[in-house]
Amino acid sequence: MTALTYRDAGVDIVAGDALVDRIKPMAKRTMRPEVLGSIGGFGALFELSGKYKQPVLVSGTDGVGTKLKLAFELNKHDTVGQDLVAMSVNDILVQGAEPLFFLDYFACGKLDVDTAADVVKGIAHGCELAGCALIGGETAEMPGMYPAGEYDLAGFAVGAVEKAEIITGERIVDGDTVLGLASSGAHSNGYSLIRKIIELTKPNMDADFHGRALREVVMEPTRIYVKPLLALMQANPGMVKGMAHITGGGLLENVPRVLPEGLTAELRADAWQLPPLFQWLQGAGNIEANEMYRTFNCGIGMVVIVAREHAATAAEQLRAAGETVFELGRIRASAADEAPTVVC
Repeated sequence: MTALTYRDAGVDIVAGDALVDRIKPMAKRTMRPEVLGSIGGFGALFELSGKYKQPVLVSGTDGVGTKLKLAFELNKHDTVGQDLVAMSVNDILVQGAEPLFFLDYFACGKLDVDTAADVVKGIAHGCELAGCALIGGETAEMPGMYPAGEYDLAGFAVGAVEKAEIITGERIVDGDTVLGLASSGAHSNGYSLIRKIIELTKPNMDADFHGRALREVVMEPTRIYVKPLLALMQANPGMVKGMAHITGGGLLENVPRVLPEGLTAELRADAWQLPPLFQWLQGAGNIEANEMYRTFNCGIGMVVIVAREHAATAAEQLRAAGETVFELGRIRASAADEAPTVVC
């Protein structure tokens, strides 16, 4: 019998080593002074900065979901890495945490170094946007586990916040103002429905869609809100009472996660215009308005709740940092049996 190797079983260690060499420069660009050591060790080391008096670690983990299926079909892999980072760093941000470092997990049946490098390029770019270090990860080549040309992604972020500055939403009261920060597109949620609409309507993905190819619009990576919101909170301690990252469940399911019992967020539908992508999805899929609001972000990727007297200042500072800001509505006492978020 011929002597077998790991490569004969479908695992190419040489390709794995080549990928590590490709991604080291990408990871290096994300480094922070607190990182000890370099990529390639058995564990990643991060020294907590002395700027924290009572640091509380905040962690978040997520994937990219079925948006990956479109990445496979459209052969576009350079943006899903940013989606992966955004899902976790935006989540821990809402508790006031500064993202410190990120780790990823890339799994496939057969490693394609070029594809994997494109994915990690997006991850590194996302980490740069969030100001966190890409300090490690895992690439798993598992023959027979995934169809040819497909892979899966997962990742997690760890951040820190002063114990006295954790944002929980408990200070939100009747009369507060709800601000919304524009999304860059569908982000990384609702893609099972998006893919269903594409399957049924069979649009030309290369056709012009408001100045861009439709394929580019549906694959637009998730916006990362970390730096503008951290700057706002650092410049105005205590101003931000609550934040909600609008992910799966849309506006209707995510805003209530930060509201004290007995309060409702009343959002005005005319406070912002539904972006073209969502207009197309609603029309092509014949989707009712309520279903849109509980499936997609509908153009609002992050909700920020502040006292009414601070709304103008918060909006001005966020706009100066490059965000598009809408005054969506207000917080008020809930009526009997009323949902905690209503769009009217």
